Amino acid sequence: MEMSFGRALYRNFLGQSPDWYKVTLLSFLILNPILFFVSPFIAGWLLVGEFIFTLAMALKCYPLLPGGLLAIEAVIIGMTTPGHIREEISANLEVLLLLMFMVAGIYFMKQLLLLIFTKLLLGIRSKILLSLAFCFAAAFLSAFLDALTVVAVVISVAVGFYSIYHRYASTRHDNGDLQDDSTLEEDSRASLEKFRAFLRSLMMHAGVGTALGGVMTMVGEPQNLIIAKAADWHFVDFLLRVAPVSVPVLFCGLATCVIVEKMRWFGYGESLPESVRQVLREFDEKSSRERTRQDKMKLVVQGIIAVWLIVALALHLAEVGLIGLSVIVFATALCGVTDEHAIGKAFTEALPFTALLTVFFAVVAVIIDQKLFSPIITFVLEAAPHAQLSLFYLFNGLLSSISDNVFVGTVYINEAKTALEQGLIDRNQFELLAVAINTGTNLPSVATPNGQAAFLFLLTSALAPLIRLSYGRMVWMALPYTLVLTLTGLACVEFILMPATEWMLAHGWIATA
Repeated sequence: MEMSFGRALYRNFLGQSPDWYKVTLLSFLILNPILFFVSPFIAGWLLVGEFIFTLAMALKCYPLLPGGLLAIEAVIIGMTTPGHIREEISANLEVLLLLMFMVAGIYFMKQLLLLIFTKLLLGIRSKILLSLAFCFAAAFLSAFLDALTVVAVVISVAVGFYSIYHRYASTRHDNGDLQDDSTLEEDSRASLEKFRAFLRSLMMHAGVGTALGGVMTMVGEPQNLIIAKAADWHFVDFLLRVAPVSVPVLFCGLATCVIVEKMRWFGYGESLPESVRQVLREFDEKSSRERTRQDKMKLVVQGIIAVWLIVALALHLAEVGLIGLSVIVFATALCGVTDEHAIGKAFTEALPFTALLTVFFAVVAVIIDQKLFSPIITFVLEAAPHAQLSLFYLFNGLLSSISDNVFVGTVYINEAKTALEQGLIDRNQFELLAVAINTGTNLPSVATPNGQAAFLFLLTSALAPLIRLSYGRMVWMALPYTLVLTLTGLACVEFILMPATEWMLAHGWIATA
């Protein structure tokens, strides 16, 4: 019997997503216009909650689709305007260029990265030391590279590891569907499950590492650049002013890495199965034997490009996205990649997330137009000067855990700058608030994938379904880090930041503008 038009339309709507998910989204789309005409403020917060729901259900349906429908409806019913969305996109063009070009640039350096991390993984047998190495390496790199770039590197490496073993364990031994375990033997399936748990823990350690390092410098996160510009800080100024909070948090974060691995808490502690280690070792040895002089030269070229990447980003020679474009040009030209389709593959991973982030900017426009954060900001600025530090930190942390930390940091530093210009706070208080805002947006935001673009990028990447890394599992595995980083940061803001800043001012380490 031929399917009715309505039934066919419903079946096509969001494809293979569960029926309860489809009904829920349709309910959102029906409820929003009604509630908006009753109370735009409540409707605005409901829209934010609905968008967060689509992010939480990313493995049921890629958030671009339902999130895009919500954003389009928000424009139609008047929550925001296309012009405001364009302004938000223009203001965040650097982030979009970063996603489009830097992530694609890393794609052309995968040979070098896979080689380095394979040697690291095979050379360190202790899971605790290996976890520390991944966490610290991610922190170090994130101090000079954007966290998204670092996560993209680790994702590429993890997918490489996974595909090597999956192809080996599969009876087809081809490049088939990596999510299809039907052709694996029972023993191989057991090893694969342990390998997935092993990779999940490494990815989470690396992801948290990007937050630990990203908070320390003005190039670590996009909002850091905005905060540094507002405060008129240079690289060293930013590093020193944030150090009273960022350095203790770094050591506490690394200690947490050791504890959760040793105690096997929150899904951590799984070691690399020996069968998988043997497969990776054989692959490494085979690759070394088959590596031609031309292949070795490609590795050398990629190494030189990696040095250029770090130097260019550390000195901020150009916007991050443009530096990423230079990496694409150098890597393709010097490694002989000339086919358009081969180059196009590099953008496969980044562009869906770029589109998703553009939809998020539409939600940001709704937040601004409906003044959803205004009551919170007014309350904080009315508090006593010393209390403002902790309040800014806590409210930044809370909002960053459910919203994008770039947006939250931008809103709060602009409000603090306005308060300075109006004489509500002095210059010294403004600079202390800038540190509280920076640390507040970077540290507590590890609680959920919503807060950090790097975490959301990991959740929506091709790797997440392979290693069974869902939204809920990410939140659970991040919980010990969330508690330690948030509470340590709060204690440092409350008790260490002000006296440490006064000491550095007295000894000429830093200067007030």
